[in-house]
Amino acid sequence: MNSAKKTARVTGILYLIIFFANVFAYFFVSQSLIVAGDAATTANNIMTSEPLYRAGLVSYLIVFLSDIAVAILLYKLLNPVNKTLAMIFMVTRLMQTAVHGVNLLNFRFPSLLLSGGTYLTVFVPAQLHAATLLFLNAHHYGVLISEAFFAVSTLLLAYLVYKSELFPGILGILLAFAAFGYFLDSVGIFLLPQHEALFAEIMQAPAIIGEISFTLYLLIKGVRTPKQDQPIPLQTTQAKRTAA
Repeated sequence: MNSAKKTARVTGILYLIIFFANVFAYFFVSQSLIVAGDAATTANNIMTSEPLYRAGLVSYLIVFLSDIAVAILLYKLLNPVNKTLAMIFMVTRLMQTAVHGVNLLNFRFPSLLLSGGTYLTVFVPAQLHAATLLFLNAHHYGVLISEAFFAVSTLLLAYLVYKSELFPGILGILLAFAAFGYFLDSVGIFLLPQHEALFAEIMQAPAIIGEISFTLYLLIKGVRTPKQDQPIPLQTTQAKRTAA
């Protein structure tokens, strides 16, 4: 049990790293520098805040590397519940990480296009700015593709957590709602892109509640201590021996 608690708490620490790195990369970098539909302003923001942009890229790398460890550690904790589903969970989570990793190239290309290299002089600034926004839009849709894998892995995680004796069932229910939010955000935006803001808003609450609740439980409690069998009272044991 001590080993399981240690594994759970390490997983919780990694979840916390993922959370803060994601918040920094998305809200303090992507959201602050990228202006939807405005290629020139976006390009200028990246050029004037290049160290911040690079820090965002490194933050995404930290997220992906941490997520690999999380997938393996959660598989270690939950495979006794259902080894096949735990394996599918781990693979789908690693798949979303792999898609994220490859997609990070789309986040790197803008800084290359705006680096001022001599080989780029064949392009006029407007073309470089347009290509910058194109790659950033591609990165956004790559995130949505990876989110579909993450939705499936989170749903499987929800089931495994709900069935496991290591965690209270309510965590599994909260994670199931989070999985639904991720799926709606990913698939909904592809089907109805005009409602992207609505899907993102619907997704936020269940995702934050489910992920944060699970993270805090891992950090604070680790895993649930199983109920011990009640010891046989001494008087009862002596009475049985006397009767014998």
